[in-house]
Amino acid sequence: MANITAAMVKELREMTGAGMMDCKKALGETDGNMDEAVEFLRKKGLAGAEKKAGRIAAEGICATCLVDNDKKAVVVEVNAETDFVAKNEKFQNYVADVAAQAVKTTAKDMDAFLAEKWEKDPSLTVKEALSSQISIIGENMNIRRFEQMEEQNGFIVSYIHAGGKIGVLIDVETDVINDAVKEMGKNVAMQAAALSPKFTTRAEVDADYIEKEKEILKAQIMNDPKESQKPEKVIEGMIMGRINKEMKEIVLMDQVYVKAEDGKQTVEKYVQEVAKAEGAKIAIKKFIRFETGEGLEKKNEDFAAEVAKQMNG
Repeated sequence: MANITAAMVKELREMTGAGMMDCKKALGETDGNMDEAVEFLRKKGLAGAEKKAGRIAAEGICATCLVDNDKKAVVVEVNAETDFVAKNEKFQNYVADVAAQAVKTTAKDMDAFLAEKWEKDPSLTVKEALSSQISIIGENMNIRRFEQMEEQNGFIVSYIHAGGKIGVLIDVETDVINDAVKEMGKNVAMQAAALSPKFTTRAEVDADYIEKEKEILKAQIMNDPKESQKPEKVIEGMIMGRINKEMKEIVLMDQVYVKAEDGKQTVEKYVQEVAKAEGAKIAIKKFIRFETGEGLEKKNEDFAAEVAKQMNG
């Protein structure tokens, strides 16, 4: 067996742009034959992928996948560099494949998920299949996150907004599953997509979070010469009033239902109304909301200049 030197690994890396460990593995698999190692990397879709890895991938789409009669689901976010690629059918099909794999995975984190076999081609790992797609599509891409949801005593609703900009799952526990209850679930999912709550119910809101908010609100009041002169009981009432107002913004079930005819009905009251009409016991137990690129820095670059730069080599 050939002795694989650091110089050989460096040369292969410069030729292909593949990662150091991938180059070392390729040379080991091909007994040090440089041409065969290049071919090995190309077959794995690794050649050329590394050179794109430094570019920011903040566009992309969210996708969902439901199985087991809507009792198990997943939402995933896969990023690309440009909105142009995010709208590409090849990219969208790939993201659907990622979701189909993620709904079945037992992986608890992204590293474990990337290391498992790619179902559509078990000769590759999920990471290698991603690298292959990077080479094909020509942009840096990233499987950023996934989250599963299960509900055996009801069903899960999925909702995709704006072509994948936002992906939502809603966990509906219910003893009645019919069109009216399913429509209710879809409406609640649309609510979560539109108004971006942080919590499902007040029970989810951490006591420390409330105390911190109270501290901030009290500091604001005490810094106001007029407000700070009010009695302690009045100040406490003001603080709780503001806390309740905030809860109506950040707690899904406390939010005003966007389709409410009176402009006052909460999501909680809407769900209860449907439950009563359908003779059902319904609880919205949880929601998951992914928004593409949230928290990621976006590269603001002149697209025409980027094209010109590529054409000029």
